[in-house]
Amino acid sequence: MHGFQLLHRTLHNDYRMAKVIAIANQKGGVGKTTTAINLAASLAVLEYRTLLVDGDPQANSTTGNGFDLKNIQLSLYDCMVNDTPASQVILETETPNLFLLPSHLDLVGAEIELINHPNREHIMRNALDEVKDQYDFVVIDCSPSLGLITVNALTAADSVVIPVQCEYFALEGLGKLLNTIKIVQTRINTSLQIEGILMTMYDGRLRLSNQVVEEIKNHFMDLVFNTIVHRNTRLGEAPSFGKPALMYDAESTGAVNYLNLAKEILQKNNLTKIKNEDKILETDEHGAE
Repeated sequence: MHGFQLLHRTLHNDYRMAKVIAIANQKGGVGKTTTAINLAASLAVLEYRTLLVDGDPQANSTTGNGFDLKNIQLSLYDCMVNDTPASQVILETETPNLFLLPSHLDLVGAEIELINHPNREHIMRNALDEVKDQYDFVVIDCSPSLGLITVNALTAADSVVIPVQCEYFALEGLGKLLNTIKIVQTRINTSLQIEGILMTMYDGRLRLSNQVVEEIKNHFMDLVFNTIVHRNTRLGEAPSFGKPALMYDAESTGAVNYLNLAKEILQKNNLTKIKNEDKILETDEHGAE
């Protein structure tokens, strides 16, 4: 990882306009918040200044970074409903280079309060525009719904990562999400792209997991990330300690998976300045990876 960090240091000053990535899937239990927390932490550990925006009223990205909701004075709700500047709400986390725009249960009421707002789909985007130039990446954890807050996140985003669990009903609801993304692309945010589909909760011992991965890859081909997130105990434990997996157990499978995802996203966006021929995995003298 040190070589990667040295490489990053040489280009860091040349690149400073945050890429905004929404993590979205209206289906619950697919590893959406886990992905938001750990992708953001991985980008931060790779020395990219990263803002994690908790766009879910359940506020799991907030508590998963060690914050007690009872102590949260201001949140995304205040930015969206009360026009509080994001700079007054953002908190510094214990992970170097990682900052948090926290959520709160109050966000549940925001959709109703904003229903008559003339520019209601663009409120989050406008709030983030004020601070975007201070970060390399902004990662938005969306709520498990396709309501106004999620539409706000998709409007604010440059791209969307869609976590899909390696289970029987993996494709259930995916069509509805893709349709929502298409509507946002057509009517509100023409530059929105799909960053990729991320397979989560993979268990190599199960034939079903392998079948689902194959099915998703056949359906979506190059849109599917090469990185697959394995079912991992440490990933489940880390939030209860208020830490991303990398800060809880850096050598765990889950932590390594998300670090690889971060590197894949960097390469996909040509932010590592690595030549294509150098992206090929090195092989040992016997030709094995």
